[in-house]
Amino acid sequence: MDENKMGTMPARRLLLHMAWPMMLSMFIQALYNMVDSMFVSWMSGEAFQALALAYPVQMFMIAVCVGTGVGVNALLSRRLGEQDRAGASAVALNGVFVYLLSWLVFLLFGLFLARPFMGFFTCDPLITDYGGIYLSIVTCCSVGITMQFATARILLATGDPLGPMIIQGIGAVLNLILDPLLIFGCGPVPPLGVAGAALATVSGQLLGMTVGFFLVSGRKDLSLSPRRFRPSGDVIREIYRIGLPAIVMQSLATFMTLGLNKIMALFSESAVFILGVYFKIQSFIFMPVFGLNNGLTPVVGYNYGARSRGRIVALIRFALEIGVVIMAAGTLLLALFPHRFLQLFHAESNVLATGVSALRMISSGFVFAGVSVILCAAFQAMGASMLSLAVSLSRQLVLILPAALLLGHFSPRFMWLCFPIAELLSCLLALLFYRKVYREKLVPMSER
Repeated sequence: MDENKMGTMPARRLLLHMAWPMMLSMFIQALYNMVDSMFVSWMSGEAFQALALAYPVQMFMIAVCVGTGVGVNALLSRRLGEQDRAGASAVALNGVFVYLLSWLVFLLFGLFLARPFMGFFTCDPLITDYGGIYLSIVTCCSVGITMQFATARILLATGDPLGPMIIQGIGAVLNLILDPLLIFGCGPVPPLGVAGAALATVSGQLLGMTVGFFLVSGRKDLSLSPRRFRPSGDVIREIYRIGLPAIVMQSLATFMTLGLNKIMALFSESAVFILGVYFKIQSFIFMPVFGLNNGLTPVVGYNYGARSRGRIVALIRFALEIGVVIMAAGTLLLALFPHRFLQLFHAESNVLATGVSALRMISSGFVFAGVSVILCAAFQAMGASMLSLAVSLSRQLVLILPAALLLGHFSPRFMWLCFPIAELLSCLLALLFYRKVYREKLVPMSER
């Protein structure tokens, strides 16, 4: 049974078994996000700017889904580790319910706030129109992404790593196919522009949702009939007790992006463009590590419920080894080929001159970031969500924004050092927190 596998399979093999499908699917997600932007940039500069301004809203939606999933995943894995099938089923059903509530919030935003949001950031009516159309579609139809996450997290927590990969992968592939067809038109299909990009995105998400419900309905280790379901306040509170710090943590990237855009615009016009390119490239490097986290969280949560210290420590150590290797490879890529990445987005010569050194400086902190991200996932799985939040706040707000402002005043070309400075100090903080968690939570457990 899946429970026995998560409690008895050798730790390294278990982590690889659980993580590689999520790492691959999230890499595909990063790929279609970049391709989406590239297709729209071929349409017009205004269309590209509209999607760039809409991107923080999409980041926030994903943050809510990922953070909620941390709560559902950790709690469901823990119940399974305790051999509480009824409790696990209740967590799964309440998880679907809270994801539906999230969709209703996104729907209201799409109906009433999409266009005002765009108008707050630009005075260009064309960009406002493009962005309003795009945001309205992706938020109103976001039931696809919320239910996609709900079903994927249920499958992952029960020890099925292939299901989430199929859910996310099949939606991403459909998005890649539909993007050029709907944006530029083909045969009887008229060119829909930014609306076509939005429709391609939500079509992939709705397909992933459909496949996800089909896979979840076939699980025999959970009783997921909605007929007698009643929301449980206790379960929902516990999901958000674990997941809310993760939601806030994931949302920090949105506020960091907005803050850095404002700060860097004070010192250099090209800095905002370089920052936008970096965040697109960053997803390729960081997404596999986030996928590794998605595999790590349920297995650590399961073994935490089973009180098996030896397996928890082995899993975290192996995840750190993999994360450091991935981030070191990312550092090499940006250090050796920064100009190639900038040219993907048609960077002009003046931007290339500044951007090459900027990307190299930013990448010098990747390894420290990998350690912090892995340990944050471990903290969440063991119920220490506030420690995870503290590290993420340090990485993405408390340290990086003041550092960027101070360095910018000293010399604009050195302000990119705010990234490695924030990553190094946050990594040291994460290691101190791990020592605390080890002493307080793991030492009292058995050596199993």
